[in-house]
Amino acid sequence: MANFGLFVRFTLRDGAGEAFDALIRETAEGIQAHEPGTLVYACHEVEGAPNERIFFELYADHAAFEEHERQPHTRHFLAERSKYVEKTEVDRLQPYSGKYPTGVEK
Repeated sequence: MANFGLFVRFTLRDGAGEAFDALIRETAEGIQAHEPGTLVYACHEVEGAPNERIFFELYADHAAFEEHERQPHTRHFLAERSKYVEKTEVDRLQPYSGKYPTGVEK
C-alpha cells in the first residue's frame, strides 16, 4: 500500500502560539517514541504569520495514520487543540513522485 500524507494549516488564536507549540512538542515526543509508521511529522512556523502553523505528516500507509489517530498522545492533542486553534485546514495527500525518508523514490 502507498504512503499517506497530510498537509495541515492551523490558524491560532491571538497569543496562543507558545501554549500550542508546547502541546505540539509533547505530542511529537509520543510520536517519536511510539509510532514507527509515522515517517515524517514536521511542524513549522510560517514566516511573517505568527498565528499560523503548518504540519506535514507522512505515514507508511493509511493503517499507520489510523494507528497514529488512536494513540493517547494524539487523542490528547486533538482534545486540547481547540483551546488554541481558531481554524484548521486539512489536505489529505496521496504521494506519487519524489524522494521520501524510506529511501524509496515514487
